[in-house]
Amino acid sequence: MAGEQHYPLERVRNFGIIAHIDAGKTTTSERVLFYTGVSHKIGEVHEGDTVTDWMEQERERGITITSAAITCFWNKTDTPKTPENSYRFNIIDTPGHIDFTVEVKRSLRVLDGAVVVFDGVAGVEPQSETNWRYADDYKVPRICFINKLDRMGASFEHSFQSILERLTKHAVRMQIPVGEEGAHEGVVDLLKMKAYYFEGEMGNKVVEKEIPEHLKADAEKYRAELVEKIVEQDDAAMASFLDGKNIALDELKRILRKATIANTIVPVFAGSALKNKGVQLVLDGVADYLPSPLDIPPVKGINPDTGEEIIRQESDSEPFSALAFKLQSDPFVGQLTYFRVYSGTLTAGSYVLNSTTGEKERIGRVLRMHANDREELKEVRAGEIAAAVGLKSTRTGDTLCDPDKPIILEKIIFPEPVVSLRIEPKTKADQEKMGLALKKLSDEDPTFRISSDQETMETIISGMGELHLDILVDRMKREFGVEANVGKPQVAYKETIQKEAEAEGKYIKQSGGRGQYGHVRIRVKPLEPVVEGKKIAKNTTREDHFEFINAIKGGVVPQEYIPAVEKGIREGMERGVVAGFKMVDVSAELYDGSYHEVDSSEIAFKIAGSQAFQDAARRASPVLLEPIMKIEVVVPEKFMGDITGSLNSKRGQIESMSDRGMLKVIDAKVPLAEMFGYTTQLRSMTEGRGTSTMEFDHYQAVPAQVAASIIESRK
Repeated sequence: MAGEQHYPLERVRNFGIIAHIDAGKTTTSERVLFYTGVSHKIGEVHEGDTVTDWMEQERERGITITSAAITCFWNKTDTPKTPENSYRFNIIDTPGHIDFTVEVKRSLRVLDGAVVVFDGVAGVEPQSETNWRYADDYKVPRICFINKLDRMGASFEHSFQSILERLTKHAVRMQIPVGEEGAHEGVVDLLKMKAYYFEGEMGNKVVEKEIPEHLKADAEKYRAELVEKIVEQDDAAMASFLDGKNIALDELKRILRKATIANTIVPVFAGSALKNKGVQLVLDGVADYLPSPLDIPPVKGINPDTGEEIIRQESDSEPFSALAFKLQSDPFVGQLTYFRVYSGTLTAGSYVLNSTTGEKERIGRVLRMHANDREELKEVRAGEIAAAVGLKSTRTGDTLCDPDKPIILEKIIFPEPVVSLRIEPKTKADQEKMGLALKKLSDEDPTFRISSDQETMETIISGMGELHLDILVDRMKREFGVEANVGKPQVAYKETIQKEAEAEGKYIKQSGGRGQYGHVRIRVKPLEPVVEGKKIAKNTTREDHFEFINAIKGGVVPQEYIPAVEKGIREGMERGVVAGFKMVDVSAELYDGSYHEVDSSEIAFKIAGSQAFQDAARRASPVLLEPIMKIEVVVPEKFMGDITGSLNSKRGQIESMSDRGMLKVIDAKVPLAEMFGYTTQLRSMTEGRGTSTMEFDHYQAVPAQVAASIIESRK
């Protein structure tokens, strides 16, 4: 394998396959692995033996949860099969279920491009929109694959229009299908103006034929549209086009590649992964149009010592820098840390600096993963994705770099969890194992948090949805052998303040021997949202939901006690003043205080800070916040009235109603507190024909009468 290691970077593609839960993403990934020669038998999701879904729960539930990074090799269908024509694909499999969008976000950060898979019957679905928005945030170039065109009710045109209307005006048809539903046989390539069929039991023989007579007019019309869209991207080509000249195929492909990478065109392909139609041409599309590591802008970071911006080119000769994007427990080698190298090279056995935590770590072994087997590497270079063994304190989103040339790459910001539940070990033996298991799971998944109720000392776990927590509890049982009793899911309420207020905190004890003395005055106000690109002042520390400003003049509170005051305020925020929920979005400014030469101590200032904060928060009109979910319900028309009525009774706001084929689609925003067990409720209201998807949207203040009953129940 040593020869394969040093592929020229222009022939490397780091991409992900992204889709809504049932658009057929895992099936598409399986076909990709089959055609690129990694797996010799095609795995089917409905048989539970796919390569990328390798955790037991994924196989049982038929959904993908963990993004496994897989390396494979591809020769385009129209070039001779030689090593120098071959491409290396590093594919990151991403989950489609809404509770796992954090995995999608995390993998988008390290991808260079993406293939977005759509269900040819449903077209764009709510989660396709969420994932598309994330891909926009990270400016990831993408191509689309409209899948499942063999199914009843499939329509390439309907799905293509839904991409244009709901996702991007830049979509262009690269192909049109030859037949749909039961008659789906192949595709017409609009650039080459040829039809392609996929023969042999596994569709592995791609056969080029002339376009069927009845499709010629359509093909010509759509090709003209496509060529026009492409030449608009290039002045010289536009001039030739207007002069009536024919533009060569290679030139069209060159411009289209540039435009796809710039996100000004999104090519759309057609087919059916399950029926082995069209997947190879999508792989050709990945090679032709998605970026290599050299096509993406150099990575930016910050020097942790000076705060200055640093730019690193994607080159082996630059100092080493990489981003850890995934942690996984592997039964054979222990903890795996997946990372993407942005610059320089890394040798197995060497030391790196985790610049996020400031700790040095030794990389034991470096592995390249092929779905479920692994290949040992001596070194990895810029633009590659690999997994390291032996990292002790590295978490998702941390930067690894050359200890002599430190850099911090952009952090991945994860959403706050919205659902929590109490969990207790069944036996004393389970107790110790549970602590260990929870720590391992929360290291792997930043949206999974563990806390303990100060009064009852019970453990509380929080996550992005009921399924998310179900699966984590299930993993605890299977992977760590922990038996636990689990409470009912609870809403993760938060608290915040609505106006500015001031307060002082004094902690003074003077009774014989050494006393205690801490005295501070603080001002709290609602925290403004983060504005990108705005520099944070020197005297300020800011995290996602809290800001601390040190405005002490003339040493009235000595510098060494200021971190203790901040710690006290943070502890005060853990238990809000309305109903004891965690407080968020608060800016606290320490502006005055006093100290005692002998009696002052860190602990005294911490207590004073905590008291001052609690007092100030009470005066700053504190309110209770609840998570509001974005929900999409799809039902037959006759149930519309009942469903909208039930959503309104759940304090929901209906945002829009639309048609999808014979069904009606309702988009609404509803408080999570009203939505537990909704799937079951919806089934019984619609004779089992309604479906819904739900994702977190934002936090907002709880109405007074509802808040009163929540506060009462906490007493």
